Amino acid sequence: MARPTTWILTEGLAGTEAPCRGLARALGIDPVVKRIRLRRPWDWLPGQFWIRPFAALAPDGDSLVPPWPELVISSGNAAAPLALAIQRASGGATRIVHVQTPRVGRARFDLVIAPQHDGTTGPNVLATRATLHGLDPDALAAAGAAWAPVLGQLPRPRLAFLCGGPNGRFELGPERIGAIATSLRLRMHRDGIGLAVSASRRTGAANAALLRAELEPAGAYVWDGQPPNPYLGMLALADAIAVTQDSVSMISEALGTGKPVYWIPLAGRSHRLQRFVDLLTEQGLLRRFPADDAPLATWSYAPLDDTARAAAEIRRRFGWPARQQTETI
Repeated sequence: MARPTTWILTEGLAGTEAPCRGLARALGIDPVVKRIRLRRPWDWLPGQFWIRPFAALAPDGDSLVPPWPELVISSGNAAAPLALAIQRASGGATRIVHVQTPRVGRARFDLVIAPQHDGTTGPNVLATRATLHGLDPDALAAAGAAWAPVLGQLPRPRLAFLCGGPNGRFELGPERIGAIATSLRLRMHRDGIGLAVSASRRTGAANAALLRAELEPAGAYVWDGQPPNPYLGMLALADAIAVTQDSVSMISEALGTGKPVYWIPLAGRSHRLQRFVDLLTEQGLLRRFPADDAPLATWSYAPLDDTARAAAEIRRRFGWPARQQTETI
């Protein structure tokens, strides 16, 4: 059958759009990406109180007008009521899949793909161990080959450190960055590890500069934030990966490699994110970064690929043929 016309519907945040893109890729779909913006008072009014959801759209975002797509893959609190509005406007012809737990209309979605740490259940819910991602083995291998002349020169074992940043629940200031850098530098000198570091947008310029100042003189590769981005190359060429605990998406992507993945604690508290790392630790996938006097360990597991599992569930529920049986969906 032909590929269904598909919209990805989010507010354009990387943490919500990337899982939707990964799911579309796993389905073999080339989607239209719709990045929405909200006007007041809808930007603070909970979705269950939106009487006319389309009126919430601000003109600086993408418009939502017919012809309606056959499938909407949505993610985020603002996208959920709008996805339901599209379904109503289409007369029920549009199927809707929501990634992450929606705060409104959960039972009305054709499928909700929610991480297990949310505790969301229901006949239309697929629980995943981590968030969906678009980590593609072929792209990973290509990135490894492209970055081998740079990252391949680092000593082994190689550790990739993926640094997140403050998110309203966790803090990451210069004192904590300095402590992390000191611990990593110690392992470089004592254990001979090669280190590659990537800071995210949330890390902040001051924290990123501190990482460079502390680790580059010791022989680490620290990305300067300028293109090209070595992120996939780091995942491909590292022997182990360490990620700050604030980033569910980066931890999920790291677990897609099948390599040892450590989480690094930050100041702050989130019961939901703590449950995320606790559950994955209990399942033998993730470990807390060890104290300075303990060596890095090695362990193995099947690469986490909940995106492929979610795509298979969509095909099953919607009656679409399996991808290996046909090139189209």
